[in-house]
Amino acid sequence: MAFFLSYSTPIAHHKICTVFSSKQGSRHAVDQFGSVTLKAMPEEMALIVTNGSSNNKIPHVLTMAGSDSGAGAGIQADLKTCAARGVFCSTVITAVTAQNTLGVQDVSILPEESVAAQLKSVLSDMHVDVVKTGMLPSTAMVKILHDSLKQFPVQALVVDPVMVSTSGHVLAGSSILDMFRQDLLPMADIVTPNIKEASVLLGGVQLETVTDMRSAAKSLHDMGPRNVLVKGGDLPSSSDAVDIFFDGKDFYELRSSRIQTRNTHGTGCTMASCIAAELAKGSSMLSAVKVAKRYVETALEYGKGINIGNGPQGPLDHMFKLKRKNSSKLRLFEPSDLFLYAVTDSGMNKKWGHSITDAVKAAIEGGATIVQLREKDAETGEFLEAAKSCLEICRAHNTPLLINDRVDIALACDADGVHVGQSDMPVNTVRALLGPEKIIGVSCKTPEHALKAWADGADYIGSGGVFPTNTKANNRTIGLDGLKTVCLASKLPVVAIGGINLSNARSVMELGVVNLKGVAVVSALFDRECVAVETRKLHNLLTENVANVGSAVTEDV
Repeated sequence: MAFFLSYSTPIAHHKICTVFSSKQGSRHAVDQFGSVTLKAMPEEMALIVTNGSSNNKIPHVLTMAGSDSGAGAGIQADLKTCAARGVFCSTVITAVTAQNTLGVQDVSILPEESVAAQLKSVLSDMHVDVVKTGMLPSTAMVKILHDSLKQFPVQALVVDPVMVSTSGHVLAGSSILDMFRQDLLPMADIVTPNIKEASVLLGGVQLETVTDMRSAAKSLHDMGPRNVLVKGGDLPSSSDAVDIFFDGKDFYELRSSRIQTRNTHGTGCTMASCIAAELAKGSSMLSAVKVAKRYVETALEYGKGINIGNGPQGPLDHMFKLKRKNSSKLRLFEPSDLFLYAVTDSGMNKKWGHSITDAVKAAIEGGATIVQLREKDAETGEFLEAAKSCLEICRAHNTPLLINDRVDIALACDADGVHVGQSDMPVNTVRALLGPEKIIGVSCKTPEHALKAWADGADYIGSGGVFPTNTKANNRTIGLDGLKTVCLASKLPVVAIGGINLSNARSVMELGVVNLKGVAVVSALFDRECVAVETRKLHNLLTENVANVGSAVTEDV
């Protein structure tokens, strides 16, 4: 008997627009576990492992489903969804399928003993909050899950009843359906069928309208689950995509327009596992459903232009990154990028009649090796559009573009990184948001600041103000001696900033510290009529200084 992961969501899917709201309670987790005793070898003394503080508890979802070799649905979709939602995910594999965007070529159902062992292994040790089920291809596996959850209770059970193929074929026999109805649904905190699966669970009742979906949700709720979500992506009579959520008291319609895409494989698994992830984090059931619907919408939107495989249904973009523009052009940060660091200023551009894009392009053409957008007065939408335009220019010239302070803008436009100050978002938080490949700089005035920047994961520090400047109010000047002190303490490359121009740049670079890699300049470049000319002058001066220092070193040797 063949079972496989259902391609249950139509090519036309939906965007979220919630029209009803209410309060919904959630069940509380019961901690079943104390300390665990492990024995490495019979001769060795036992190692006692005691649970850590409950304050450090990591949300944990266990998914029990089939493996999809094409990675669009099943276990693979669950793992990616939980990772994207910041939740740990363990697995119990019930079957291994050979499938791709064309369909399913082979199914191997795992021995029931193996499934039971997997469940016991995880549930007995790893403090699972929520169990989410997908493909359960035998009555024995349903019973194993039922008995395991009696022995090891969890906070919530999310049941995604994978039992109908895209073409409408029933993949679960009557005995499995009976066990679903009698044993599994009464244990479920939520069941998430599409209209075909709801029809099968209800004995073949046809669902053609929203009213039918409401009736189905009520009938399914009567079987025992605490909540029911009937997904209406396949509903033929609706121009919108309508999902019906029923908590036993109130109905909620989640209505939305449709996203036209072929990449819908795994939407059902993704929806259920996202609900599980949000429940594990402590959300109420209704909130978890709303977040999950919004997440699936976003994954569909990001994935609609992806071309993976030749079949009719491709995968989602669970991490929202597969189609990221210019992502292949990102390059690692080099300390030499700091050589001539151009920092924009919206007031100066306005004074001279320069657009931000014209100013950035001129600075790069004049020799700027890295650009930071510091647009304090710009509205967010305006800033984002300017950043996108500037990024195109910078990428065309292989010049890194950083955003000052605004991590949200950097994420939205896929900039190369950010620069933050001591009073801005902490560097380690920025790193967690941006990921390992992005450039992060931080302003530092003291050796302590410099050492913390290194410990928190910054790539470079900007130290100053070296000289008095009008570009930043109440900015304490540290002078050349202060700059040198910071450089000697820093384990990161340093760029000097603050009042630097053609008249004093040479004195900065002649400090003689190896990790001082360049100067950051605002007014000397952008408070001028011709940005390119001024940038070129400063670049030539810095280059000449480097050549002179190199010559002096050679003579000394």
